[in-house]
Amino acid sequence: MKVRDSMGVLSERRFAWYFAARTVSTTGSVMVPVALAFAVLHIDQSAGALAQVLGVRTLTMVVFLLVGGVVADRFSRIVVLQVSHVLTFLTQALAAYLIISGDATLTQLTVIEGVNGAVSAFTMPAMMGIVPQVVDRTKLQQANALLSFSRSGLSIVGPAIAGLLVVGVGPGWALAIDALTYAVAIVCLSRVGLPRRSQEVTGPRHSMVRELREGWSEFTRREWLWVVVLAFGLTNAIHAGVIGVLGPLIAKSTASIGEAGWGLVLSAEAIGTVLMTLVMLRLQLKRPLRAGMLAICVVAVPMVLLGAAPAVLPVAIGFFLAGAAVEVFGVGWSTALHEHVPVHVLSRVSSYDALGSFVAIPIGTFLYGWLATTVETETLMLVSAGVYVVISLAALLSRSVRELGRSSEDPDAPGSQDGAGTGAEAGEPSRS
Repeated sequence: MKVRDSMGVLSERRFAWYFAARTVSTTGSVMVPVALAFAVLHIDQSAGALAQVLGVRTLTMVVFLLVGGVVADRFSRIVVLQVSHVLTFLTQALAAYLIISGDATLTQLTVIEGVNGAVSAFTMPAMMGIVPQVVDRTKLQQANALLSFSRSGLSIVGPAIAGLLVVGVGPGWALAIDALTYAVAIVCLSRVGLPRRSQEVTGPRHSMVRELREGWSEFTRREWLWVVVLAFGLTNAIHAGVIGVLGPLIAKSTASIGEAGWGLVLSAEAIGTVLMTLVMLRLQLKRPLRAGMLAICVVAVPMVLLGAAPAVLPVAIGFFLAGAAVEVFGVGWSTALHEHVPVHVLSRVSSYDALGSFVAIPIGTFLYGWLATTVETETLMLVSAGVYVVISLAALLSRSVRELGRSSEDPDAPGSQDGAGTGAEAGEPSRS
């Protein structure tokens, strides 16, 4: 498939406006990790301070994820996104004001990021459920690849610009840009126009507890889903600690990297993602999870390099390779969810996905904040990388993960394997 043909998905009006909204909001968001990290370190130059802010953000997100999934399945997902974007605009604008004015405290940033974490618990399930509603299912991989291309393309320049802003005028301005982009995205989302709720599903509305149980049932009866989520629950904790906490700390304390160098390193990761996206626009993954879990092992490379060779060039190469690997998994995972999970429960299933994947991140964040003060950095990095690879490969012990293929059936259609949860092709794991 040619790249030009893959871009044809933008001819679908609803997806084009959704793509525009995601692109605009991402423009500012890609600056936030760098800006926020160094805003915190400017107030309190310790791993514990950064771990506190990042950990609280993730903790509040985890607490509200299941509620966010039910809300996104129950109401218009576009409205859910718009409300979430309004709240994100307000919180990021407040954080920007406090940082620019010089009045920001560690407690204030912790509270603000805690609110942002809770808001993201509603944003993520809603976004996962929108794509199958705005594109033809034959174009799902292309749509997911384009969304990833937009995100990673902006991530090439975003962290680098954020690093320059931190050095030049301070981190608050990057957060101000992020707030503005969410305001613009709200307008774009108003043009998407999803079908009314009555057109999406039939039947009476049940209690939140019953809807959560339904989502849990859909989640647990797909072995490939919960096995991968379990693996990522562990590896994400490692990644958050190594890259989120120790990475900026090593960069700030290493003359050969520094704040600006850390932004360039993250941009190198985005370049790897963009180049791999071009491949994913043309390549059809026959076994998306097998390819994804093998590829994700490469994320251990920058962990090793940060510990053994903390300099811009080798670390940037490691992040470049990791970015390409993450793209293979990301597109494959999103496509598997969209093809094998019914749309009417997709937000709830994705909320269980996110909960399982992120629940250990606060633990990892706080744990590495403590380990940084007790364990030699190089040893900590190398051991973490080894454990990361072992866990990722362990997921492939499941035949359901190794052999999950592509599906041409609509999982919402009556009698479909994904919708009804019955049957399996010869030699294939159950598609339910």
